Amino acid sequence: MGLIAGRGLREARSVLTPGLFVFGLIMPLLGAGFGLVAGVLLGLSTGDVMLSMTLAASASYIAVPAAMRVALPEANPSIYLTLSLGITFPFNLTLGIPIYLAIATALTGG
Repeated sequence: MGLIAGRGLREARSVLTPGLFVFGLIMPLLGAGFGLVAGVLLGLSTGDVMLSMTLAASASYIAVPAAMRVALPEANPSIYLTLSLGITFPFNLTLGIPIYLAIATALTGG
């Protein structure tokens, strides 16, 4: 997947606008919000709410690229792979998970 994204990235630099990079950072936060609401409404524990937030914030790094190639063959893989592997994944690992844990702890009292 990385090779596909890298090769396509050279040719699609003009397509990767700052707005797409912002989307790669905002969308995980919106997904985490949905995971938070679902976890709290279900009465889950702090760890379960945090896990729900993390899963809802994550791009599907394995299944979706394969599904995208089949469902939308005209879609540019350098865009969706760059956003999921280059923006969303590092964001979730470095900042997202600690943020999700702090929010889950604050709202569930855990």
